Amino acid sequence: MVSYTSKKIKSYRNLIITTKKWSTMVLFTPIEIDQIQQDLPYLINIMQWVQNFLAKPHPDLGRSGPVCPFVPQSVKSNSIQLGVIHAKNLEPQQVEEIMLRHRDIFLELEPKDRETAINKAILLIFPGLDIEEISKLIDGVQQKLKPFFIESGLMIGEFHKCNETSGLHNQNFRPLRSPVPILAIRFMVESDLPFLVNAENPSLRIKYLEAYLQSFGNKMRDHKNLNKARQALALAQEQIQQENF
Repeated sequence: MVSYTSKKIKSYRNLIITTKKWSTMVLFTPIEIDQIQQDLPYLINIMQWVQNFLAKPHPDLGRSGPVCPFVPQSVKSNSIQLGVIHAKNLEPQQVEEIMLRHRDIFLELEPKDRETAINKAILLIFPGLDIEEISKLIDGVQQKLKPFFIESGLMIGEFHKCNETSGLHNQNFRPLRSPVPILAIRFMVESDLPFLVNAENPSLRIKYLEAYLQSFGNKMRDHKNLNKARQALALAQEQIQQENF
């Protein structure tokens, strides 16, 4: 069950805008109010985690600055949108469809210009999942959909309590652990290169790197990333040729 459809997300955003102008109100049914009451604790919990963990420095991070460098500005510019997905009885294919719909919603959200939209993000919260369901509906869906998001210049990230992905600057730090499972959508950035070159499948690595170079190309601020991406692409292509002999 999807608690917040794209229409409802838009309604909440319009509620904020229209009430400021003393214009029309969004009306809610008793069932919708009951759903809001159920979902609100998860929304508050994750927003607090965003503000107090992602947007803050951490002693184990291994570098200066916040855990996620873009989050403070995302919060300040009101560019993060959250929703709650009750996926307890859903199949992976249904969650995949939900994420692909939200990929399209994300691309249509303002702002659309890449420079100003870089801080835009959607966080979909999946409460009530056990370890097996997290593996299937969060990790599994993220891995399957990652190529489809990357080809659109986007990243899809998985967060949950059991996430063992280590930090780039400290192997003992776990930056992708969250109090409730999340699938997040955001634009790809230059610093995402390490997450693209680590694909074990060389064909997939080629696809990721080609999308990365297409997204940034000669517009990269750090030319070291451009060179690394080109070198990694050449190595992956060479690996494919060797495997075909």
